[in-house]
Amino acid sequence: MNREVNPLLQTSDFHYDLPPELIAQIPATPRDHSRLLVYDRAQKSIDHLHFYDLPRFLRPGDALVVNETKVIPARLLGEKEETHVPVELLLLKRLETDVWEALVRPGRRLLPGVFCTFGEGLLRAEILGPAPGGARRVRFHYQGVFEELLDRLGQMPLPPYIHEKLADASRYQTVYAKAEGSAAAPTAGLHFTPELLEKIEAMGVDLIPVLLHVGLGTFRPVKVQNLSEHHMHTEQYEVTQKAAQAINGARARGGRCVCVGTTTVRTLETVTGEDGIIRSQSGDTGIFLTPGSTFHATDALITNFHLPESTLLMLVSAFMGREEALRCYEEAVRLRYRFFSFGDAMLIL
Repeated sequence: MNREVNPLLQTSDFHYDLPPELIAQIPATPRDHSRLLVYDRAQKSIDHLHFYDLPRFLRPGDALVVNETKVIPARLLGEKEETHVPVELLLLKRLETDVWEALVRPGRRLLPGVFCTFGEGLLRAEILGPAPGGARRVRFHYQGVFEELLDRLGQMPLPPYIHEKLADASRYQTVYAKAEGSAAAPTAGLHFTPELLEKIEAMGVDLIPVLLHVGLGTFRPVKVQNLSEHHMHTEQYEVTQKAAQAINGARARGGRCVCVGTTTVRTLETVTGEDGIIRSQSGDTGIFLTPGSTFHATDALITNFHLPESTLLMLVSAFMGREEALRCYEEAVRLRYRFFSFGDAMLIL
Protein backbone atom coordinates (compact mmCIF):
# COMPACT_ATOMS: atom_id res chain seq x y z
CA MET A 1 0.00 0.00 0.00
CA ASN A 2 1.72 3.10 -1.27
CA ARG A 3 0.07 6.33 -0.21
CA GLU A 4 0.21 9.07 -2.80
CA VAL A 5 3.83 10.18 -3.29
CA ASN A 6 4.54 13.73 -4.41
CA PRO A 7 5.92 13.36 -7.97
CA LEU A 8 8.25 16.30 -7.35
CA LEU A 9 10.13 14.49 -4.58
CA GLN A 10 13.60 13.36 -5.60
CA THR A 11 15.82 10.79 -3.91
CA SER A 12 18.64 13.34 -3.86
CA ASP A 13 16.46 15.62 -1.71
CA PHE A 14 17.35 13.30 1.20
CA HIS A 15 21.11 13.31 0.85
CA TYR A 16 23.48 14.38 3.61
CA ASP A 17 27.23 14.00 4.06
CA LEU A 18 28.32 11.49 6.68
CA PRO A 19 31.96 10.89 7.63
CA PRO A 20 32.48 7.09 7.55
CA GLU A 21 34.02 7.07 11.03
CA LEU A 22 30.62 8.07 12.50
CA ILE A 23 29.06 4.74 11.44
CA ALA A 24 28.86 2.84 14.74
CA GLN A 25 30.55 -0.56 14.63
CA ILE A 26 29.64 -1.74 18.13
CA PRO A 27 26.64 -0.97 20.37
CA ALA A 28 26.81 1.32 23.39
CA THR A 29 27.38 -0.26 26.78
CA PRO A 30 25.13 -0.20 28.72
CA ARG A 31 22.41 -0.07 26.07
CA ASP A 32 20.73 3.06 27.44
CA HIS A 33 23.98 5.08 27.53
CA SER A 34 23.70 5.96 23.86
CA ARG A 35 23.12 9.65 23.14
CA LEU A 36 19.63 11.03 22.52
CA LEU A 37 18.86 14.01 20.32
CA VAL A 38 15.45 15.39 21.32
CA TYR A 39 13.55 17.42 18.72
CA ASP A 40 10.37 19.32 19.60
CA ARG A 41 8.26 19.87 16.47
CA ALA A 42 6.22 22.68 17.98
CA GLN A 43 9.24 24.67 19.17
CA LYS A 44 11.65 23.46 16.46
CA SER A 45 14.16 23.04 19.27
CA ILE A 46 17.01 20.55 19.64
CA ASP A 47 18.32 19.17 22.94
CA HIS A 48 21.16 16.73 23.56
CA LEU A 49 20.84 14.11 26.30
CA HIS A 50 21.27 10.37 26.80
CA PHE A 51 18.77 7.59 26.21
CA TYR A 52 18.37 6.96 29.94
CA ASP A 53 16.82 10.46 30.08
CA LEU A 54 13.86 9.29 27.98
CA PRO A 55 11.41 9.07 30.95
CA ARG A 56 11.66 12.87 31.32
CA PHE A 57 9.74 13.20 28.05
CA LEU A 58 7.05 10.59 28.69
CA ARG A 59 3.81 11.16 30.59
CA PRO A 60 1.49 8.90 32.59
CA GLY A 61 -1.16 7.61 30.21
CA ASP A 62 1.13 7.52 27.17
CA ALA A 63 1.37 4.34 25.10
CA LEU A 64 4.94 3.26 24.28
CA VAL A 65 4.54 0.95 21.28
CA VAL A 66 7.35 -1.49 20.46
CA ASN A 67 7.98 -4.04 17.72
CA GLU A 68 8.46 -7.43 19.37
CA THR A 69 9.97 -9.14 16.33
CA LYS A 70 13.06 -11.26 16.87
CA VAL A 71 15.95 -11.56 14.42
CA ILE A 72 16.61 -15.08 13.20
CA PRO A 73 20.12 -16.34 12.29
CA ALA A 74 19.09 -15.74 8.69
CA ARG A 75 22.51 -15.82 6.98
CA LEU A 76 23.48 -19.26 5.69
CA LEU A 77 26.90 -20.01 4.19
CA GLY A 78 27.28 -23.21 2.20
CA GLU A 79 28.03 -24.54 -1.26
CA LYS A 80 26.35 -25.46 -4.49
CA GLU A 81 25.87 -29.20 -4.84
CA GLU A 82 28.12 -30.95 -7.34
CA THR A 83 30.32 -27.93 -8.14
CA HIS A 84 30.98 -26.93 -4.49
CA VAL A 85 30.93 -23.22 -5.41
CA PRO A 86 30.51 -21.16 -2.20
CA VAL A 87 26.99 -19.74 -1.80
CA GLU A 88 25.20 -17.43 0.61
CA LEU A 89 21.49 -17.22 1.43
CA LEU A 90 19.84 -14.48 3.46
CA LEU A 91 16.36 -15.56 4.56
CA LEU A 92 13.83 -12.73 4.32
CA LYS A 93 10.30 -14.06 4.66
CA ARG A 94 8.66 -17.42 5.31
CA LEU A 95 6.10 -18.07 2.55
CA GLU A 96 5.06 -21.62 3.49
CA THR A 97 6.23 -24.18 6.05
CA ASP A 98 9.53 -24.91 4.27
CA VAL A 99 9.47 -22.27 1.52
CA TRP A 100 11.25 -18.96 2.08
CA GLU A 101 11.99 -15.79 0.17
CA ALA A 102 15.75 -15.23 0.23
CA LEU A 103 18.54 -13.16 -1.22
CA VAL A 104 21.11 -15.45 -2.86
CA ARG A 105 24.73 -15.15 -3.96
CA PRO A 106 26.01 -15.72 -6.58
CA GLY A 107 22.64 -15.06 -8.19
CA ARG A 108 23.67 -15.95 -11.73
CA ARG A 109 24.55 -19.51 -10.67
CA LEU A 110 21.55 -20.21 -8.45
CA LEU A 111 18.88 -20.91 -11.04
CA PRO A 112 15.64 -22.91 -10.59
CA GLY A 113 16.36 -26.55 -9.89
CA VAL A 114 19.77 -25.95 -8.29
CA PHE A 115 20.44 -27.40 -4.83
CA CYS A 116 22.71 -25.89 -2.16
CA THR A 117 23.93 -27.63 0.99
CA PHE A 118 24.72 -26.31 4.45
CA GLY A 119 26.34 -28.03 7.42
CA GLU A 120 27.69 -30.94 5.35
CA GLY A 121 24.25 -31.82 4.05
CA LEU A 122 22.26 -31.35 7.25
CA LEU A 123 20.25 -28.68 5.41
CA ARG A 124 19.58 -28.55 1.66
CA ALA A 125 18.04 -25.64 -0.22
CA GLU A 126 16.29 -26.05 -3.56
CA ILE A 127 16.01 -22.92 -5.74
CA LEU A 128 12.39 -22.74 -6.93
CA GLY A 129 12.30 -19.49 -8.88
CA PRO A 130 12.38 -15.70 -8.73
CA ALA A 131 10.80 -13.51 -6.06
CA PRO A 132 10.28 -9.72 -5.97
CA GLY A 133 13.29 -7.43 -5.75
CA GLY A 134 15.78 -9.89 -7.20
CA ALA A 135 15.23 -12.46 -4.45
CA ARG A 136 14.50 -16.19 -4.90
CA ARG A 137 11.93 -18.63 -3.60
CA VAL A 138 13.77 -21.45 -1.82
CA ARG A 139 12.49 -24.78 -0.46
CA PHE A 140 14.42 -26.41 2.39
CA HIS A 141 14.89 -30.17 2.81
CA TYR A 142 16.07 -31.58 6.14
CA GLN A 143 15.56 -34.08 8.94
CA GLY A 144 14.46 -32.84 12.35
CA VAL A 145 13.36 -29.33 13.36
CA PHE A 146 14.14 -26.47 10.96
CA GLU A 147 14.49 -23.81 13.67
CA GLU A 148 17.04 -25.94 15.54
CA LEU A 149 19.07 -26.42 12.36
CA LEU A 150 18.93 -22.71 11.61
CA ASP A 151 20.13 -21.88 15.13
CA ARG A 152 23.01 -24.31 14.61
CA LEU A 153 24.02 -23.37 11.06
CA GLY A 154 22.90 -19.78 10.56
CA GLN A 155 24.61 -16.50 11.42
CA MET A 156 23.19 -13.20 12.65
CA PRO A 157 22.67 -11.04 9.51
CA LEU A 158 24.42 -7.81 10.47
CA PRO A 159 24.08 -4.90 8.00
CA PRO A 160 26.88 -4.60 5.42
CA TYR A 161 28.20 -1.33 6.91
CA ILE A 162 29.10 -3.11 10.18
CA HIS A 163 32.54 -4.63 9.70
CA GLU A 164 33.39 -5.73 13.24
CA LYS A 165 32.26 -9.11 14.51
CA LEU A 166 29.62 -8.86 17.22
CA ALA A 167 30.94 -10.31 20.48
CA ASP A 168 27.46 -10.96 21.88
CA ALA A 169 24.71 -11.83 19.38
CA SER A 170 22.03 -10.78 21.88
CA ARG A 171 23.10 -7.15 21.39
CA TYR A 172 21.44 -7.29 17.95
CA GLN A 173 18.13 -8.18 19.63
CA THR A 174 15.86 -5.95 21.67
CA VAL A 175 15.33 -7.04 25.26
CA TYR A 176 11.64 -7.58 24.46
CA ALA A 177 12.17 -9.58 21.22
CA LYS A 178 9.70 -12.45 21.15
CA ALA A 179 8.37 -13.48 17.71
CA GLU A 180 11.05 -14.91 15.41
CA GLY A 181 11.01 -13.83 11.78
CA SER A 182 13.17 -10.77 11.02
CA ALA A 183 16.24 -10.48 8.80
CA ALA A 184 17.28 -7.30 10.63
CA ALA A 185 16.67 -5.79 14.07
CA PRO A 186 14.23 -2.94 14.72
CA THR A 187 17.21 -0.94 15.92
CA ALA A 188 15.46 1.93 17.74
CA GLY A 189 14.54 -0.62 20.40
CA LEU A 190 18.14 -1.70 21.01
CA HIS A 191 18.62 1.19 23.47
CA PHE A 192 16.15 -0.12 26.06
CA THR A 193 17.22 -2.07 29.14
CA PRO A 194 14.82 -4.08 31.35
CA GLU A 195 15.42 -1.56 34.14
CA LEU A 196 14.56 1.42 31.91
CA LEU A 197 11.35 -0.28 30.75
CA GLU A 198 10.39 -1.02 34.37
CA LYS A 199 10.94 2.63 35.26
CA ILE A 200 8.79 3.77 32.34
CA GLU A 201 5.96 1.37 33.19
CA ALA A 202 6.11 2.43 36.85
CA MET A 203 5.38 5.99 35.65
CA GLY A 204 2.03 4.84 34.29
CA VAL A 205 3.12 4.46 30.66
CA ASP A 206 1.65 1.43 28.88
CA LEU A 207 4.17 -0.78 27.03
CA ILE A 208 2.30 -2.22 24.03
CA PRO A 209 3.78 -4.70 21.54
CA VAL A 210 2.95 -4.92 17.85
CA LEU A 211 4.74 -6.98 15.21
CA LEU A 212 6.48 -6.32 11.91
CA HIS A 213 9.06 -8.75 10.58
CA VAL A 214 11.86 -6.68 9.02
CA GLY A 215 12.67 -7.95 5.53
CA LEU A 216 14.08 -6.94 2.17
CA GLY A 217 13.00 -3.30 2.40
CA THR A 218 15.76 -2.69 4.94
CA PHE A 219 18.42 -3.81 2.46
CA ARG A 220 17.10 -2.23 -0.73
CA PRO A 221 18.47 1.18 -1.71
CA VAL A 222 16.21 3.57 -3.58
CA LYS A 223 17.36 3.16 -7.19
CA VAL A 224 15.05 5.69 -8.85
CA GLN A 225 15.41 9.46 -8.73
CA ASN A 226 11.67 10.18 -8.72
CA LEU A 227 10.21 8.77 -5.51
CA SER A 228 6.78 8.20 -7.07
CA GLU A 229 8.44 5.39 -9.06
CA HIS A 230 9.81 3.56 -6.01
CA HIS A 231 7.96 0.43 -4.86
CA MET A 232 8.38 -0.76 -1.30
CA HIS A 233 8.86 -4.46 -0.64
CA THR A 234 6.16 -5.88 1.62
CA GLU A 235 6.74 -7.07 5.19
CA GLN A 236 4.54 -9.17 7.45
CA TYR A 237 2.80 -7.44 10.36
CA GLU A 238 0.24 -8.08 13.08
CA VAL A 239 -1.65 -5.81 15.46
CA THR A 240 -3.70 -7.79 17.97
CA GLN A 241 -7.09 -6.75 19.26
CA LYS A 242 -5.58 -6.24 22.70
CA ALA A 243 -2.89 -3.91 21.31
CA ALA A 244 -5.35 -1.93 19.20
CA GLN A 245 -7.73 -1.44 22.13
CA ALA A 246 -4.89 -0.40 24.46
CA ILE A 247 -3.50 2.24 22.08
CA ASN A 248 -6.95 3.56 21.17
CA GLY A 249 -7.84 3.75 24.86
CA ALA A 250 -4.66 5.61 25.74
CA ARG A 251 -5.19 8.19 22.99
CA ALA A 252 -8.86 8.62 23.87
CA ARG A 253 -7.81 9.49 27.43
CA GLY A 254 -5.35 12.11 26.20
CA GLY A 255 -2.21 9.99 26.09
CA ARG A 256 0.20 9.92 23.18
CA CYS A 257 1.15 7.03 20.94
CA VAL A 258 4.96 7.02 21.16
CA CYS A 259 6.32 4.71 18.46
CA VAL A 260 9.64 2.97 19.00
CA GLY A 261 11.12 2.77 15.52
CA THR A 262 10.03 3.26 11.94
CA THR A 263 8.78 -0.35 11.77
CA THR A 264 6.25 0.43 14.50
CA VAL A 265 5.16 3.58 12.66
CA ARG A 266 4.68 1.67 9.41
CA THR A 267 2.68 -1.01 11.19
CA LEU A 268 0.32 1.39 12.95
CA GLU A 269 -0.13 3.71 9.98
CA THR A 270 -1.07 0.64 7.91
CA VAL A 271 -3.94 -0.32 10.22
CA THR A 272 -5.21 3.14 11.22
CA GLY A 273 -8.03 4.86 9.35
CA GLU A 274 -8.43 8.56 8.72
CA ASP A 275 -10.64 8.58 11.82
CA GLY A 276 -7.54 7.84 13.91
CA ILE A 277 -8.87 4.49 15.08
CA ILE A 278 -6.31 1.67 15.14
CA ARG A 279 -7.73 -1.65 13.97
CA SER A 280 -6.67 -5.21 14.72
CA GLN A 281 -5.20 -6.63 11.51
CA SER A 282 -2.47 -8.84 10.11
CA GLY A 283 -1.02 -9.20 6.65
CA ASP A 284 1.66 -7.65 4.45
CA THR A 285 2.40 -3.94 4.23
CA GLY A 286 4.37 -1.96 1.68
CA ILE A 287 3.38 1.45 3.02
CA PHE A 288 5.74 4.24 1.87
CA LEU A 289 5.64 7.39 4.00
CA THR A 290 7.18 10.51 2.48
CA PRO A 291 6.82 14.27 3.02
CA GLY A 292 3.18 15.10 2.44
CA SER A 293 1.94 11.87 4.06
CA THR A 294 -0.55 12.22 6.91
CA PHE A 295 0.12 10.36 10.16
CA HIS A 296 -3.05 9.06 11.77
CA ALA A 297 -1.62 7.09 14.72
CA THR A 298 1.87 8.39 15.49
CA ASP A 299 2.19 11.20 18.06
CA ALA A 300 5.92 10.86 18.83
CA LEU A 301 8.77 8.79 17.43
CA ILE A 302 11.96 7.24 18.79
CA THR A 303 14.36 6.35 15.98
CA ASN A 304 18.01 5.95 15.08
CA PHE A 305 19.92 7.99 12.50
CA HIS A 306 19.40 6.49 9.05
CA LEU A 307 21.31 6.16 5.79
CA PRO A 308 21.30 9.05 3.32
CA GLU A 309 18.59 8.77 0.65
CA SER A 310 16.93 5.84 2.46
CA THR A 311 13.19 5.23 2.83
CA LEU A 312 13.68 5.42 6.60
CA LEU A 313 15.06 8.96 6.40
CA MET A 314 12.14 9.80 4.11
CA LEU A 315 9.69 8.55 6.77
CA VAL A 316 11.41 10.64 9.46
CA SER A 317 11.29 13.63 7.09
CA ALA A 318 7.59 13.05 6.55
CA PHE A 319 6.99 13.14 10.31
CA MET A 320 9.10 16.20 11.21
CA GLY A 321 9.66 17.99 7.89
CA ARG A 322 12.52 17.43 5.47
CA GLU A 323 14.40 20.63 6.21
CA GLU A 324 14.20 20.11 9.96
CA ALA A 325 15.24 16.47 9.64
CA LEU A 326 18.32 17.42 7.63
CA ARG A 327 19.08 20.21 10.12
CA CYS A 328 19.02 17.70 12.98
CA TYR A 329 21.23 15.33 11.01
CA GLU A 330 23.75 18.09 10.28
CA GLU A 331 23.80 18.93 13.99
CA ALA A 332 24.29 15.25 14.86
CA VAL A 333 27.21 15.01 12.43
CA ARG A 334 28.74 18.20 13.86
CA LEU A 335 28.53 16.85 17.40
CA ARG A 336 29.88 13.43 16.38
CA TYR A 337 26.81 11.36 17.10
CA ARG A 338 27.06 7.68 16.16
CA PHE A 339 24.96 6.63 13.15
CA PHE A 340 22.92 3.65 11.86
CA SER A 341 22.02 0.35 13.56
CA PHE A 342 24.36 0.52 16.58
CA GLY A 343 24.33 4.29 16.70
CA ASP A 344 22.63 6.92 18.83
CA ALA A 345 18.94 7.76 18.97
CA MET A 346 16.54 10.57 18.27
CA LEU A 347 13.25 11.42 19.99
CA ILE A 348 10.82 13.46 17.89
CA LEU A 349 8.03 15.03 19.92
